[in-house]
Amino acid sequence: MRLVLEPPSMETPMRIVSADAVRLRIPFSDGGRGEGMTPSTWNHFDMVLVRLETDTGLVGWGEAFAYFCADAVAAMLNETVFPLVVGRAFAEPSEITELLQRRLVLFGRYGITLFAISGVDIALWDLKGKAEDRSIAELLGGRRRQNLPAYASLVRYGEAETAARFTRRAVSEGYGYVKLHEITRPEIEACARELGGAALMVDVNCSWPEDEARAMAAWLGEIGTMWLEEPTFPPEDFDQLTRLGSPIALSCGENLCTAWQFRDLVASGSVRYPQPSVTKVGGFTEVAKIMALAAGRDGVQIMPHSPYIGPGYLATLQICGALETEPLFEHLYVWPDAYLYEEMPLPRGGTVHVPEGPGLGLDPSPAVIERYRR
Repeated sequence: MRLVLEPPSMETPMRIVSADAVRLRIPFSDGGRGEGMTPSTWNHFDMVLVRLETDTGLVGWGEAFAYFCADAVAAMLNETVFPLVVGRAFAEPSEITELLQRRLVLFGRYGITLFAISGVDIALWDLKGKAEDRSIAELLGGRRRQNLPAYASLVRYGEAETAARFTRRAVSEGYGYVKLHEITRPEIEACARELGGAALMVDVNCSWPEDEARAMAAWLGEIGTMWLEEPTFPPEDFDQLTRLGSPIALSCGENLCTAWQFRDLVASGSVRYPQPSVTKVGGFTEVAKIMALAAGRDGVQIMPHSPYIGPGYLATLQICGALETEPLFEHLYVWPDAYLYEEMPLPRGGTVHVPEGPGLGLDPSPAVIERYRR
């Protein structure tokens, strides 16, 4: 669906004249069965891109989180969010983003509503960067690095032999950090034997009850794990995370929305690595607030969450380029049919480049959009 407004007759800082929700489905392979982490088999990226155009002819791109919920996210954009955006003038992205949060408070502060707002916010920052000829990393406070270490984020295989084989493959490609999504000892042990000096992280997606999480954290500490991610349900129970008394660092945040939840997470002292997910949390506007919350906090380092291949991927690279302390970039270790960008900045030898162009740094390929649009 496309909403269009005629160009304005009066001069404004920058005015949104059209908004599109671009629905894509890009298949991928991962060497496994695609089971265990999602409601049904996961073998494609369901994506909802946000395309905003201004009265000056600039086009900004964003991405709203849409895995297994793309129709709902697109409907929220088309029916609820875009009518509040088209025709709106802005000098700073936060002007529109915060208006959306206030006007849509009755429709939820988390989930689908925030996913949609996140996509718009990312596109607004892309527009601002293009208008000022600056990268978003620069807008966030400075482009502190051109390259940074990436880690291979493996899917859940649920089979020790398969998980170990892909761990070995990732290490052979130069990754110095590998994250597993396995939830039982046999698979984790098999992978740990293949690390060859690479660091290990484990994300169990809230799979363990508190007692099991406590025992597993102790064991993971014995085998030298760098961090344990989202060990318990619900992820926003920060008191439970504190009670674990984990001997290794904990990470959490991909399922939190807005800086308010991150304020409480950081204040709890339970987590070393907060993990905002830019397409879920509220976009760059909320991530900037989270960066400010973490700044100067001893023992707290932001590690953005990034299981993306579109604007969310580039947005995360821009955040990583701006963070004061060098983070690790999460690269989902799968093989899509196509990437959205002709010059996709993929990790090489465990290192990934932060695009230096204005805004997100790159625009999506029209040919890829046409081929995979739904």
